[in-house]
Amino acid sequence: MTVTIGRRELLAAVGGAAVAWQLAARAQQPAMPVVGFLGSNSTGMWASHLRAFRQGLSEIGYVEGRNVAIEYRWAQNEPNLLAEMAADLVSRKVAVIATPGNLPGTRAAKTATSTIPIVFGVAEDPVKAGLVASLNRPDGNATGINFFTGEPVAKRLALLHELVPSAKRVAVFINPSDPPRAEILRSDVRAAASHVGVQLQILDPSTSREIDAAFAALVSEGAEALFVGPDGFYNSRRVQLANMAADHSIPTAFAAREYVETGGLMSYGTSLTEMYREVGVYCGRILKGAKPADLPVLQSTKFELVINLQTARMLGHEVSPTLLARADEVIA
Repeated sequence: MTVTIGRRELLAAVGGAAVAWQLAARAQQPAMPVVGFLGSNSTGMWASHLRAFRQGLSEIGYVEGRNVAIEYRWAQNEPNLLAEMAADLVSRKVAVIATPGNLPGTRAAKTATSTIPIVFGVAEDPVKAGLVASLNRPDGNATGINFFTGEPVAKRLALLHELVPSAKRVAVFINPSDPPRAEILRSDVRAAASHVGVQLQILDPSTSREIDAAFAALVSEGAEALFVGPDGFYNSRRVQLANMAADHSIPTAFAAREYVETGGLMSYGTSLTEMYREVGVYCGRILKGAKPADLPVLQSTKFELVINLQTARMLGHEVSPTLLARADEVIA
């Protein structure tokens, strides 16, 4: 008996076979790796840093949405949310967790998992912070970048004094939310002030309203300059800090260039953008199969001095030619 198959039925059969083959092929393909990104602030604050992080991934061959997915978690300056967010990323079985510029987030991730790789970017000594056994041999599930914002305290204060030599009383903002780190910074800035020869007025704002109150206090007590300590929360309030310094005519030194780009007077420290890129590179290397224990902690070696000449003019301060010549960038 001969069975005749019409053209329509034949095409349907061939199409069904093709769909079945495609589904089978997809089932055999490895799932797209997922990077968990744990941030202490909000995505709107760090667009340039996120671009740098993605650039680092792309240098190793990973492009978001093409061959890698990124799960973002933002704590919106609420440190108590970090533990829950880290646990959520672990439950989703991400391939690696990135915590750039986020020591509390790194600690939360370390508590949440001892097996999923973690790539951090911290200003503090990662050995003293308990993140790694040593810089050369991390010996665990975490490694990353030590980008130094606290260590150049003495140099930053000396540069502020060179820019404003008449200032004898300097206010200092130190966020008390991380007591061990705050105490180290307090000790460092006191030692630096003793060497430079200025008096300090140490204030500890940790909210936006407290920043307003701190400016009122420093003005009422006659501070002639301001030193803002390195801190993630202060970074997120950099526009407020730069604007209030301008409103009160207070020459201010910051730890990162992002403050100066938003109108701050000067900064001295390492590049946060470069740190985010390097974290992305390390995440890519781990996705390629590298183990955190085999990737030494990188330490920043380049420091940059950035001066906003427009702000200096507005404040009525003349920047000496020698200081301008030493600046890595001058915003004119």
